[in-house]
Amino acid sequence: MTTPTRAADVLARRLYQAGCRHAFGMPGGEVLTLVDALQAAGITFHLAKHENCAGFMGEAVHHSDGAPAILVATLGPGALNGVNVVANAHQDRVPMLVLTGCVDAAEELNYTHQVLDHQAVFAPITKATFRLNAEAANLIADKAVAIATTPRNGPVHIDVPISVADAPATDGGIRRAPASATVPDDTALAQARDWLSSSKRPIAIIGLDALQEHAGDAIKAFLETFQIPFITTYKAKGILPEDHALCLGGAGLSPLADTHLLPLLRDADLVVCIGYDPIEMRPGWRDVWDLTRQNVIDITPEPNLHYMHQAQLSFITAISATLTALGAGTTTRAIRDDGQPEAAKAALKKAFPQDDNWGPAAVIAESRAVLPKGTLATADSGAHRILLSQMWDCEEPRGLIQSSGLCTMGCAVPMAIGRKLAQPDRPVISFSGDAGFLMVAGELATAAEMQIAPIFLVFVDASLALIELKQRQRQMANAAVDFGRHDFAAMGRAFGGNGVTVRNRKELRAALTDAMTAQHFTVIAAEIEPGGYDGRI
Repeated sequence: MTTPTRAADVLARRLYQAGCRHAFGMPGGEVLTLVDALQAAGITFHLAKHENCAGFMGEAVHHSDGAPAILVATLGPGALNGVNVVANAHQDRVPMLVLTGCVDAAEELNYTHQVLDHQAVFAPITKATFRLNAEAANLIADKAVAIATTPRNGPVHIDVPISVADAPATDGGIRRAPASATVPDDTALAQARDWLSSSKRPIAIIGLDALQEHAGDAIKAFLETFQIPFITTYKAKGILPEDHALCLGGAGLSPLADTHLLPLLRDADLVVCIGYDPIEMRPGWRDVWDLTRQNVIDITPEPNLHYMHQAQLSFITAISATLTALGAGTTTRAIRDDGQPEAAKAALKKAFPQDDNWGPAAVIAESRAVLPKGTLATADSGAHRILLSQMWDCEEPRGLIQSSGLCTMGCAVPMAIGRKLAQPDRPVISFSGDAGFLMVAGELATAAEMQIAPIFLVFVDASLALIELKQRQRQMANAAVDFGRHDFAAMGRAFGGNGVTVRNRKELRAALTDAMTAQHFTVIAAEIEPGGYDGRI
C-alpha cells in the first residue's frame, strides 16, 4: 500500500535534496507531522533542550556540511524561544529554514491560546516568511531553499498549519538553477587594473561573503600574485591559513588589535575589500579610509547600503571570477618594501603574548599548543572571545565559529555539539565564559544523549568580565556583574560526562590530553582571577 504524500513530506524532501541531514528543535503536538516527515525523508531530528540552542546546533552542522540549517519549533513559546538564533542567522548570513507549527486559519478565528502571528514576529529577522499551503507546497519549499541560500544567505521562515502538514500534496520537480557568475564591465576593470598596477601600499580586507562563496583559492592566487597583505574579519579567519606570510590576522572587535591594524588601512593607497561584510565590525571601523586620497575597490554580492564604508568602484559581482578578471592582464606591481605590515604583525604578536604563567591568555595559548592541528573551535561572546579570536590561529575556513553579527551569549556549547555531531572524527572544543555556560548548561544532557565527546572549556572568574571592565572604564560602581563561583566540573559529571577543574598550565595540559581520548564529553573549568583581561583586549 502506497502512503499518500503529505505537504510536510514535500517540504522535507526538498530540504533533503538541498543536502540537509539533520534538524534540531523541541517538538510540540503542532509539529509532529513535520518531524515525522523529516525523519521519513532521511533527515534525523535531534531533540535539544531549548530552541535557541537547537538553532546554534543546526548552524554548526551547516558550517560542516554546507547545507541549510533546520530549526523546528512548535507554536507560541516554542517559536519565540528561537527568535534570538534566527536573528543571529540573519546577521551572520547563515542559511536556515525555520519551521514553526501553527493552528489552522479557521481555528484562529475563535481560539486564542498560544496563538500569535508568527509571520509578523519573524518578518524583520528573516529574508522571507511563508505559510505552507498544500497546493503550493513544492513551490514554497523550493522558494524557501533558494532564498535562504542566495547571497547574502540567511534564514527563511515557514509557518506550517496543523491540517496543512497532513494534507495531500504533489511532489513536483521545481528547482531554481543557480545564477551565473558575473564580472565587472571593461571600463571598471580597466580602472581597477590601473590602480592595482600603480599601487605602492595596497592592503586587502576579507570578510564573510568570501567565505560563503568558497573563494579561498582565487583570493590566495590574487594576493600572492600582487603581494598584498590582508586582514580578515573574525568569521573569515582561516580562509587563507593564518600562518601565511601576508596574513595580518583577524580584526573588528579588539581595540588593542585595532591600534595596529587601522593605521595600515588609513595609510594604504589602495584598499581591496573582498567579500567584506562590515556587520561584524564595531564603530571604530566606520569610514576608516578617505576616498579623497585613497582608492577603494569593493567586491560584494549586494549593493553597499550599510554606509559603514564607501568605495569608488563597487563591484556587485562574483568574487572568484572578479579577482581572476582583475588579475588578468594587470602589470605586476613593485613589491612593497616599507616594512609597515611586517612591523604591525610583530606588534600584534607582542600585544597578544603566548607565555603568560596563567590567566585567560595562558588558557588559550596552552589549549592551542596541546590540541592538534585540525581542531575545530567555537567561541561564546564575552571578553574571552576577543582574546581568543586574536590568539587562536586557523588553518582552514570555519576553524573557529562564533556569533559575530549579533554576539549572542550561550552559542559556543550548542555549536560545539553540532560540530562534533557532524564531524565526529575531528577534535572539537568550545570556549565559554562562566555566565554564558550557565545559560545553556542543560545542553550537556544533549551531548550525553548523542554520545559525542566535545570539550567544553569554561573561563571561571565569577564575573561578566567584559561588562565589568566597561563599568570600571566609565568609573561606575560595581553593580550586577558579579556572581558566585560554581562547580562547573561537577556539572559535567552530573550530566554523564567528565569534569575537571584546573588552576595552572600543567593541570590544563593534562585535562586536555585526557579529554582528547575520552569516550564522553569533558567540562574543563579553568579558574582565573578577576581582571585578567585588563590591558589584553
